[in-house]
This record gives sequence, C-alpha cells and structure tokens, in this order.
Amino acid sequence: MPTTPGSSPTAAVPAPLILVTHEFFPHRGGIAVYAAEMGRAAAAMGYAVEVWAPALPAGLLEPAWPFQVRRLTLAGDHSLVSQWRMARELLGHARRLNNATLYIPEPGPLLAMLLLQYFDTIRPARLLLTFHGSEIQRLGSRRLLRWSTNHLLAQTDRVSVVSDYARRLLEKHFPTAAPKVVVTPGALRPDLRLTQSAPAALPGARTIILTVARLNPRKGQLEVIHALQALPAAQRATLEYWLVGGHGKENYDRQLTAAAASAGFTVRFIGDIPDDQLGAIYAQADIFAMTSMPHKHSVEGFGLVYLEAGAHGLPIVAHDIGGVPEAVVHEATGLLVQPGDRPGLTQAFARLLADPALRRRFGEAGRTRALARTWHDSALALFGPPPPPAPPSEP
Repeated sequence: MPTTPGSSPTAAVPAPLILVTHEFFPHRGGIAVYAAEMGRAAAAMGYAVEVWAPALPAGLLEPAWPFQVRRLTLAGDHSLVSQWRMARELLGHARRLNNATLYIPEPGPLLAMLLLQYFDTIRPARLLLTFHGSEIQRLGSRRLLRWSTNHLLAQTDRVSVVSDYARRLLEKHFPTAAPKVVVTPGALRPDLRLTQSAPAALPGARTIILTVARLNPRKGQLEVIHALQALPAAQRATLEYWLVGGHGKENYDRQLTAAAASAGFTVRFIGDIPDDQLGAIYAQADIFAMTSMPHKHSVEGFGLVYLEAGAHGLPIVAHDIGGVPEAVVHEATGLLVQPGDRPGLTQAFARLLADPALRRRFGEAGRTRALARTWHDSALALFGPPPPPAPPSEP
C-alpha cells in the first residue's frame, strides 16, 4: 500500500492462519483441546492466527487467548443445519480465505469443504487438514464420500494425523495422500495443574481407579466394571471406581448405573468436572483406566487423556486398540489388553492393585513421557516455520 510523501513505509500485514473448527471452548474433549493448542503453538511461532468457532453460550465470557477468536452463528454439531451455516460462513469470506492459510483440524468444517470444493470459489493460499482416526473410517466407508475426500486431498498442501496408527489408516483408505502426511501427536494442555498421585499406603485405605471420558460405549467404562467385578472379593473390598464425564449416549449411562448397582464395590459417578478442578481428582486416584472399544466407525486415534493421567503419575490400564499403544507403552507406563479379553483385563487390574511399587514405576515413566511432548513440535511439523515478514511498501 503506498504511503504519502514524507511518511514512513507501511509494513505489510502478514497473511493469516485461519483455523476453522466446530469443537472449541467451551466444548470439551480431545479434539477441542487439540484445536486450541495447535492454534496457541502457531501463534507462539509467529503466525497471525485466527480461530473461527461456534458461538459462546449466553453469559459465558471468552478466555484470554493469544490469538483472535471469531464466533460463528452455528451450534457446532454435525447436523445439516450446522454444515449449511458453516458452508455459508466460508463462502461469505472466500476472498479472505483465498489469501490465507486455511487449517481444518477436525471433521465438522471438513464436511462443509467436501461440498464447497465443487463451487471453485474457495482456493486458500494453503490448505491444511488434520485427521484423528474415526473420520477416516467414515469417509473411506462410502464410495461418494471416498471420491469427494480424495478430490479435496488432492488440493491440500499438507495433511496431519495424530498417530502412526492414523497415518496407516489414512494411507490405506486414501493412498494418494501419503506424500503429504505428517504425524502431529498432541501434548499436555499448558494450563494443566499437575499434582502427582501417590499410591495408597495406609492400612485399610481404598485404591481408587479413575476414568475421565464422556459416557459412551466407545470409551469402555462398562468393560472396567465387569473386569473389576471378576476380582476376588478381598480385592473388590479395597477399591472404588470413579467415573468423570457426562453426555451419555445410546442409554449407556443407564447400562452403567445398572452394572454399578450389582458390582460388589463402590462406583461413583462424579459427572462433568471443570478442567481447573480435574487435578484434584487425578491426585486422589491410584490407577487410570480407559478401555476404549471398537464402536461402529469410531476408533481411538490417540487419546490425550492418557497423557494427562500419566503426567499426574498414574499407571494406566487400557485396551490395545487404534493409536492407544502410542499413548500408553505396555509394561512401561501401563498395561495393554486386547479388547474383549475380560479375564486379561481383570488380571491387569489385579496385578496393579497388588503391587504399589509397580504402580509407582509406571506412573513415574508416564510422567516423564508426557512432559517430553510439546505442541510446538507438532505445529512446526504441520505449519512449518512462519514466512518472513514482507518488506514494507515503498512510498
């Protein structure tokens, strides 16, 4: 932009990195955390980050972010109404998007882009996508969706996945994307309050097994109850099972309530807990368990909650499924059991319940491993270093 005589040159405004997501604060879950922290890491690297996210509920204030947040008039679910509103928002800002890096970190806006690509209106300077796991199976399971996704991937500059498992899954369904794929696993939230758990040592103290996840068949809370129920009565008498999370689906919460009533040990449904209070819950626990299950097209692509539990010094019991072995190292930070092997799951719990020293060793290794991961590494792998600022325009 020219300047008037005698004025100083005007610095060029850097092209923005626009991150569009349906899952963002106050939505909770691994994908919402992933989107926010990738945006935070990109901003710290020097990118001019904007996050476009669903509207805040009435009365809720926007936290202080290190980037600009633009709230959209949509609910943030995957309904046709939300998809249409997202598509309309993107079309309405096509000119701006075409001079920006557009980053889509989750399936919601990706579905809108699968349609918009055929209008040939939105052609970002760079298009970046992240896949987590389940959406790969859904997109690859139907011919039209698979064809449309391949078309969009051909226009994408770089594709990231959260685990090597997700990379293999993507390359299986969409092999032409292989040269563009980078692995960008998650890390800990920077606001996570770490209070290391210590195994119960006092005579008669209860051993607390904890799951932090929404109440959903894919998260496997029912498997934990059944496995603990098969323990000898003496071991059952020494434990409690705590479930943190809400949003029950498919009457799953009712199944859990019925199973808890006849479990033979205390099962506590704690419900949703604000993130800033989770540290106190982790600190009271002795073992973390999340036994994810195959469920329709859903799969556990990685599991940030395993890192959080490890960072609090908790040994982990999990299923050997999807990308979980990349978050939980068998016989190092926890124990992995094949899905459906209930005797094996019971044995894993029995082993940890009987051996506080093993729990301590796994917990220390999990903490070291969790703290070694950084969002910067993942952001750098996907976005690359920010371009140098353009020279100021001449008078």
